[in-house]
Amino acid sequence: MPNKEIPYKIYLEESELPKQWYNVRADMKNKPAPLLNPATLKPMTFEDLRPVFCDELVRQELDDTTAYFDIPEEIQNFYKMYRPSPLVRAYCLEKQLDTPAKIYYKFEGNNTSGSHKLNSAIAQAYYAKKQGLKGVTTETGAGQWGTALSMACSYFGLDCNVYMVKCSYEQKPFRREVMRTYGATVTPSPSNTTNVGRKILEEFPGTSGSLGCAISEAVEAATTKEGYRYVLGSVLSQVMLHQSIIGLETKTALDKYDVHPDIIIGCAGGGSNLGGLISPFMGEKLRGENDYRFIAVEPASCPSFTRGKYAYDFCDTGMVCPLAKMYTLGSGFIPSASHAGGLRYHGMSSILSQLYDDKLMEAVSVEQTAVFEAAVQFARIEGILPAPESSHAIRVAIDEALKCKETGEEKTILFGLTGTGYFDLTAYQRYNDGTMTDYIPTDEDLEKGFAGLPKVE
Repeated sequence: MPNKEIPYKIYLEESELPKQWYNVRADMKNKPAPLLNPATLKPMTFEDLRPVFCDELVRQELDDTTAYFDIPEEIQNFYKMYRPSPLVRAYCLEKQLDTPAKIYYKFEGNNTSGSHKLNSAIAQAYYAKKQGLKGVTTETGAGQWGTALSMACSYFGLDCNVYMVKCSYEQKPFRREVMRTYGATVTPSPSNTTNVGRKILEEFPGTSGSLGCAISEAVEAATTKEGYRYVLGSVLSQVMLHQSIIGLETKTALDKYDVHPDIIIGCAGGGSNLGGLISPFMGEKLRGENDYRFIAVEPASCPSFTRGKYAYDFCDTGMVCPLAKMYTLGSGFIPSASHAGGLRYHGMSSILSQLYDDKLMEAVSVEQTAVFEAAVQFARIEGILPAPESSHAIRVAIDEALKCKETGEEKTILFGLTGTGYFDLTAYQRYNDGTMTDYIPTDEDLEKGFAGLPKVE
């Protein structure tokens, strides 16, 4: 029987909800390298970034010394519609694995967008509305960010233009329709509606697209339409800040029961959910107060951490965005059309890249058939159909729990369950039919992307 002292689901009281976001950069000895202006190769300034992002978001992006930012009351009130999200003890999974490990997961799929993305979407929409803008543009991979942003924009009465990676646009029509239901305009990317989209289509005819392509189109659209700004669902430091609410809630819930996780695991595409989950725990590690083992899990088809280079690179395929120092496969690298659309990004958050380079966290890559094997196992045992992205973390959490079974170690494992997979049934169908395949880029494939890295001293 489960330990009666720790319930299956741990919820916080409303009074325990975080009132501030935590900025892990404030505690980093080695700060993430600054964004560079691609024309001058000098650090981007507030004035440089203003034409692209909302003013308050630029301030958050550039601030690496303020540890805590107050969450505006309007955002706190919106959060209360779906937060706190549950922290779940995976008793049933532990029993099936016959492991001495204790497994917890923070479930972020308990809202209509189906993922953690709403945490930052509502913040970015709030600041856009406060600035008096007409609307925002963005890209989306699996569609979770686009769905979240369309909900947030609807709430604040903003226009929302979404460029959706073409393979996801075709694979996930229902998520596309949720966006349209909330009033968003959804365009498959690359498209003929922008100059950069036409250029990409000319160079890569028939391409299934990538997040890098969609970012380029969204930025162009924002900077050529009066009263619009671009917003991003991952990678940027401002997004890590907003997503820190995941880790802050998780830590408060664990502390209530005097639980200390030994291993903290998250899937990694651009870094938003992983960064949000680990931030307060990483802060303790950086300050020397506690120690944890952090594991980033990425797809073998797009292995920016495990096979990428730590270098300055464009954040987008069209090379219109600032340069960021990150682990990257090159902005010209277009991943295979895997089902984890939200992880098909060529680079990684500058914050997480710096932490990884400082050896404060680990990274592993996994193949998608192994990921879906874990997803099905989890769904049958824990009763939640996980998103393909989230299932990368499930795969490694199970692997770590089985290692504990072999060694007899009673470790506590925490992972982020970023969202649900109910709009990803085409992927589940292919796994169930036995037609799903794995793709791992060759060294030659990766060299093509590396060859396009900008020359930055």
